[in-house]
Amino acid sequence: MPLMYNQDDKHKPPAIQLNNIRFQRGSHTVLKQLSISIPAGQWVAIAGCNGSGKSTLARLINGLLQASSGKIIIHGQPLQQEHIYDVRSQIGYIFASPDDQFIGLTVRDDIAFGLENLCLPREQIEQRIQTYAKLLHLTELLDRHPATLSGGQKQRAALAAVLAMQPSVLILDEATSMLDSHFRDQLLQCLQALHVEQQLTLITISHDIKELSAADRLIMLHDGVILADGKPEDLLIQQQLLKACRLEAPYVLELCKELRLQGIDIGESINEQEVLNKLWALLSSRSPIAIKSAR
Repeated sequence: MPLMYNQDDKHKPPAIQLNNIRFQRGSHTVLKQLSISIPAGQWVAIAGCNGSGKSTLARLINGLLQASSGKIIIHGQPLQQEHIYDVRSQIGYIFASPDDQFIGLTVRDDIAFGLENLCLPREQIEQRIQTYAKLLHLTELLDRHPATLSGGQKQRAALAAVLAMQPSVLILDEATSMLDSHFRDQLLQCLQALHVEQQLTLITISHDIKELSAADRLIMLHDGVILADGKPEDLLIQQQLLKACRLEAPYVLELCKELRLQGIDIGESINEQEVLNKLWALLSSRSPIAIKSAR
């Protein structure tokens, strides 16, 4: 029986509704009767081991794949062939490799490409280019060829091109998997700012613990079904769930466990600041003599 999410945002209208979704590939059932409701403005992270159905789920939401059975509704509109263009225009999709998304000879051309397909006036196109280039710190890179950019710059450029089309839903499918820790943190900071400032509905598929922890909600898939659905801080401390999804335990959680073995029990948490506060409070409550003797 999966651990289910207590929807604090249930009063908000759902941006995405999946009802009994099943996806069959040949004789293999990839997704088995999935039902998920994602309120508008929520950040949902999806985790699971390879083959659990994460990317299939993302492609179904974007209309890149068609469900074998069940219904998908985006902002109240059924995802059907006659509505596919309207639905896709509301969803931005970022792939793991930004090189798969570049079309233009410069970053500026690449951002402009989607806007030109929307038949926007030239003045509005230029305004959006400048707005999203500034937002993602790309202004000085607008006339650079995408191939000359670093991994983090490429991913920000791909993100700018998608955001400039002003989707209401943004899906990132392992978008940080090819980045080193510095660029991964940089992109995560961008996502956190966008989530707060623009109230985007975010869906991020990842194995990165920091990225999973940053979300409002975590859905863990296993063998095509929902294994758990809840708050990241509640799920990522459960060893059996981490093992099932082949996730490494957060460092701060391992620290809490090691401290307990040393006789310092501050509970378990994946929140670094919370753990630091508890440690500081513990040290502050002890006398200097006690601290010295403990050393």
